[in-house]
Amino acid sequence: MSASITASVSSMPSLWRRVSANAGLARLAVVILWLAIWEAYVRLYGDPLFMAPPSAVLGGLVGIFQTHGVINAVGGAFFELITGFAVAVCAGVALGLLLGLSRFWYGALFPIVLMLYAIPQSTVLPLFILMLGVGAKAKIVFGITHSVFAVVLTIVAGARNIDPVLLRCARSMGASRRQILLNVVVPSVVPSLFTAMRLAMAGTLLGVLLAELYVSSAGVGFYTTQFASAFQPQKLFALIAVLAAMAVFLNELCRIAENRFNRWKA
Repeated sequence: MSASITASVSSMPSLWRRVSANAGLARLAVVILWLAIWEAYVRLYGDPLFMAPPSAVLGGLVGIFQTHGVINAVGGAFFELITGFAVAVCAGVALGLLLGLSRFWYGALFPIVLMLYAIPQSTVLPLFILMLGVGAKAKIVFGITHSVFAVVLTIVAGARNIDPVLLRCARSMGASRRQILLNVVVPSVVPSLFTAMRLAMAGTLLGVLLAELYVSSAGVGFYTTQFASAFQPQKLFALIAVLAAMAVFLNELCRIAENRFNRWKA
């Protein structure tokens, strides 16, 4: 008995070294530890009307997809998220490059962008509802307004930090505007671009969900409110887990693309 205990104790340092040397194993260990603490706390101290352990959330995943309309709501939220994300990134990158590369447009428009960014987004939601109704358009536009300004500011900062020596060298060697854009500006702005994409993903998701909480009668926000008011925390946490999985999926796509396009840094 003592020999087996001694062997298990002696194997712990090697296991720790293996986990600490692998980032993936470290992430998995953190997630497992967090879920174990959550499970123990809820079972010992949590109120079942307001909290649900991870084991119950797994059962809630089956329950929410058996609820009429949830699958369509999740699919609609994903479509709104992707659409708002794409529009925010494209518009934000284009405007950010314009402001970051042009002194004239930076001086003319950048203060306006900062002024619009300072406006609390929740105050303009009724305006979007009046203009666009309570359908998907209002949710997409509200998601865009939550993310496009962060993209613009990040791209502007990246474009204005380009080494001016590189630009002067490219011009002195006869490079055209297109060649300067593709061979100097784009590689320099790529890190800022992927930072902006991650900010846009989080901001768009927040905007879409906030809009659904106020204007939707069959979306994810509606079911979130319904599960909370019916004291069904297992379904509520399961729905939140589905939304978190959507965000993690998009974030992983951004990470993979970033690793691929940043190979030149190695």
